[in-house]
Amino acid sequence: MLIASWNVNGLRACMKTGCFASGYGAIRPDALCLQEIRLSDIDAAEESLRGVDLPPYRYWHPSSARKGYSGTAVFSRIEPVSASRGFAGSADAPPDDEGRVLTLEYPSFYLVNVYSPNAQDGLKRIDYRLAWEDALRGYVNRLDQTKPVVICGDLNVAHNEIDLARPSANRGNKGFSDEERGKLTELLSSGFADSYRRAHPHEKGAYTWWSHMANARARNIGWRLDYFLVSERLWRGVANALIYPEIVGSDHCPVGIELNIG
Repeated sequence: MLIASWNVNGLRACMKTGCFASGYGAIRPDALCLQEIRLSDIDAAEESLRGVDLPPYRYWHPSSARKGYSGTAVFSRIEPVSASRGFAGSADAPPDDEGRVLTLEYPSFYLVNVYSPNAQDGLKRIDYRLAWEDALRGYVNRLDQTKPVVICGDLNVAHNEIDLARPSANRGNKGFSDEERGKLTELLSSGFADSYRRAHPHEKGAYTWWSHMANARARNIGWRLDYFLVSERLWRGVANALIYPEIVGSDHCPVGIELNIG
């Protein structure tokens, strides 16, 4: 099973340029997880996708807090057992009114599509971000007690120095603060593997996001912010972990994982 994840930085904008259709066509995954769709009207979202041969099972979690902000979606060729929004079943978790978590349950695993909140310049939203990280970790660990979990999406953090082009200049900034990196370490230590880094432990220059400024993408001055994390017991089923830097249309590129599962 091939699963892809892509922060499209606005689905309508990505569609208008033709990049969404061409990017999806180049990968043709069995499931496609999107972040930052920026769509509040699901009917309009479906209409905007007309002409793209997408998988038939489509699930949306738009932001209800702000129109045209955040939001996630999953398109699947395989009908899931169930689908849920937010931290379903987590009584102590914050409400997911920004459309940041969308979960599909398959027979042998859960697929959790995530768009982590940005800590913002000066770490102005760091307290919310850290509380959200704790809620996410608790949620996926509860799911993991039932069956293995695949977590994918824009986690908005470069975990280690190898995961961004200029670590010294960005230390302590949003996306590379000790607090955010520490929360990802906690999540991994609770029983998950970073599939790309596990498969490519020494690969440098493997980035998934580039600033629009200073020709950063052409110069590959980027960050690895997009991940596939898998339950440790599912790691043996990972056949490949992929980054698609050649696919344009967003400031992020897609990432993927190939799973051999029963």
